[in-house]
Amino acid sequence: MTTPQQPGGTPLSADERLARELLDGLAEAVLTTDGTGRVTLVNAMAAELIPEIDAGTELASCPVAALARAVASGADRFDADHHGRRLRGVRRQFAGTRWAWYVRDVTEEHARTDALLAERSRTAFLAQAGSRLALALHRDQVLLATTTLAVPYLADVAVALPRPTVPAEPHPRWIRYADGEPAPITGLASPPLTSSVPGLAEALAGDRAEPGPWPDAPLADLADLLPPEFGPPGMVLVSPLLSASGSAGALLLIRRAGRAGFDPRDVELAREFAARAGAALATADLHGEQAHLARVLQTSLLPPELPVVPGVSMAGGYRAAGDTLRIGGDFYEVFPHPRGALFALGDVCGKGVGAAVLTGRVRQSLQTLRLVEQRPLELIQLLNQALLDAPDAARRDQFTTLLLGSVDRGPAGLDVRVAGGGHPAPLLVTADGTVTPVPVGGMPVGALTAARFAETRVHLDPGDLLVAYTDGVTGARGPRDAAMFGEARLRAALASAAGQPPAALIDRVLRAVDDWLGGQAHDDIAMLAVGASTPA
Repeated sequence: MTTPQQPGGTPLSADERLARELLDGLAEAVLTTDGTGRVTLVNAMAAELIPEIDAGTELASCPVAALARAVASGADRFDADHHGRRLRGVRRQFAGTRWAWYVRDVTEEHARTDALLAERSRTAFLAQAGSRLALALHRDQVLLATTTLAVPYLADVAVALPRPTVPAEPHPRWIRYADGEPAPITGLASPPLTSSVPGLAEALAGDRAEPGPWPDAPLADLADLLPPEFGPPGMVLVSPLLSASGSAGALLLIRRAGRAGFDPRDVELAREFAARAGAALATADLHGEQAHLARVLQTSLLPPELPVVPGVSMAGGYRAAGDTLRIGGDFYEVFPHPRGALFALGDVCGKGVGAAVLTGRVRQSLQTLRLVEQRPLELIQLLNQALLDAPDAARRDQFTTLLLGSVDRGPAGLDVRVAGGGHPAPLLVTADGTVTPVPVGGMPVGALTAARFAETRVHLDPGDLLVAYTDGVTGARGPRDAAMFGEARLRAALASAAGQPPAALIDRVLRAVDDWLGGQAHDDIAMLAVGASTPA
């Protein structure tokens, strides 16, 4: 066994040997220097981490550049990459002008820190992507978000190729966004593209295989997708845009030559991002289908344009409870007949699509039943039976309140018969501003087989109007104390518009209700005004 010696060759004492053994047992390198800056001691870990430095080396000119600069500048710490390891050193002063450098191998610590920062960055990216994609409810919005989010974090160029939604489209449309471009651009994919880029045809066909990087992709195959002067791509990553029903398309992530390739974590991140984009694309397609169905349903259920009835002047007003789907449970109808017209105004229990379906059933039933019966009381009884005879009547708890009237032209004005089914009484507005309720009564329609209904008659002189409304008018709540608009305000609004044509009166009332609401949510609202038209 070799006896430890001092730099001059003198053997170490027992205490010095013990101290040296303790130093050699440390997990960090230790270098000590004398007053001239030369190394006087190198422990075992220092010999392993920095073999270029031994006793007698002048640290200010040693091969470890970061350490040499620290010594020369009087700094107390340094960081350096040396022989593939990350070293971090700190300096402590001993008595006099002697110093000691303690150097640790922080390679793994540094790697863990880098991994943590990278994972945080990936998590933040996915969180941002999830938020952006969740807000995109239209197909084009999803594709724009997908390409712009991916650049430059994942790639220098991102190209989304959604599967065609129409069978007549032979080639997929692509949308591309490149780093430095002001906005995404679109185009059509050529047949060679889908067949020559590895993995693209499989991704478009719904192949759930793991995405893989394809380095050195031929420029000719991708030329139409790349910006001018981009040059040969360094690496291309193809990922399917997966949804619950299969692939909704493919995402190409292209990096420039010279940029680092896609490591396994990049591939995993790209797969997760593409999956979220695919799910958002499927959601947008579903939203588009629902919006189309809603538009079709809305067209069939919105109150119709009122017909022209000789001798009768009419106007209607409608406000749906929701702003996105303008259909609800309030409705009105007018059916001309040789003597004048039949009119109906009702309020189906509930709101939204469910109420709209029953609204459609009531209106269709009235369309049919009025061909065989035009007396209001008898017609409302037939409607009640028709709703109760519907196949799903036993499983639903829906009904409608209804006013059903018949207007007949007379020698001086109009004769009106009104049958009631649990609806608020209509109001008679005379030319002098008097507003009087016309009691009707009755039970809701479609609720009971033994329901009782009532009928009343009223005469309208020229200038008089009969105004029917749903409880969405009187029940409208304002922003202050949630107070309701109420019947008193309704009568006041009607009185202030007395003598005006039906359209002007309806508009006056609805504006008063809108002002009262102050932008607050409200129930469905429907109004119908009927009067004798002024002779030409």
